[in-house]
Amino acid sequence: MDYRQLGASGLRVPALSFGTGTFGGKGPLFSAWGQSDAAEARRLIDICLDAGVTLFDTADVYSNGASEEVLGQAIRGRRDAVLISTKTGLPMGDGPQDWGVSRARLFRAVEDSLRRLGTDYIDLLQLHAFDASTPVEELMGTLDLLITAGKVRYAGVSNYPGWQLMKAQAAAERHGWQRLVAHQVYYSLIGRAYEADLMPLAADQGIGALVWSPLGWGRLTGKIGRDRPIPEGSRLHETEQFAPPVEAELLYRVVDALEWVAAETGKSVPQIAINWLLQRPTVSSVIIGARNEAQLRQNLGAVGWSLTSEQITALDAASDVLPPYPHTPYRQQEGFARLNPPLV
Repeated sequence: MDYRQLGASGLRVPALSFGTGTFGGKGPLFSAWGQSDAAEARRLIDICLDAGVTLFDTADVYSNGASEEVLGQAIRGRRDAVLISTKTGLPMGDGPQDWGVSRARLFRAVEDSLRRLGTDYIDLLQLHAFDASTPVEELMGTLDLLITAGKVRYAGVSNYPGWQLMKAQAAAERHGWQRLVAHQVYYSLIGRAYEADLMPLAADQGIGALVWSPLGWGRLTGKIGRDRPIPEGSRLHETEQFAPPVEAELLYRVVDALEWVAAETGKSVPQIAINWLLQRPTVSSVIIGARNEAQLRQNLGAVGWSLTSEQITALDAASDVLPPYPHTPYRQQEGFARLNPPLV
């Protein structure tokens, strides 16, 4: 397993990390993802650790806390061997203090997560969504207090607008507080919007990307193609309403390119899609998920080899879309393009 720095921090994380949204399996969304209990979770974590995957990602909202509880049970007795990333900020109830990232909410949410996980510290705490109701100084000051108290080691965000992420970094710089080092983002061959603003910001500010849904919400498994509709039994039938949207022609074009590379390499479509992400700037770790051992071992095969430049070029071309304004002229007009060469 390759290990990378998490942004500009000193924390080294594996190129692949494991998402535990399949643990617990409560509610219409998460039960469709998976329903691993503590025994199955321990087996999956055993396989991960054997492969060098040491970072495990969860959130308080996953199965209303059950994912954190199952993860805590599964790592009992080996806390020092793993890194735990959890997220908070989305609603956990209907009360006024049950959502958001105010100081009161964060203090309580962290204590609740520590209890469910059965640990006294969180390696990486990420804010699950931007909360417009909490002033940025309150937010960043609270994160600094949690880090100083030893309850949290590093802090990051997830699904954040670029301008709010930059405001948070500026506030930390202004007050001498701990800066954000991670951004958990959606990024895939059928969803490259991350590259327009968030990737350059991450490169400038030393923020490592933790990629969620690298297979485009299960669309890049090789089971879907031009003449292959969503198969019966696919979780997409129940969860597509929550998925990042994608135009059918873009999906088919990308799948065609993936299948061409698969024929050349002997690797699977999911392995190629994940390996492509591992070559992208600012990506610190790609979060893989699995409902069972077979899926996990399949995804672990995405490392230990590299795509050729020709294969990367083919995948880049198939997945390329014109970004929205104000980025459009930087792609269409030579004068604009010279001013800001792309990172990728």
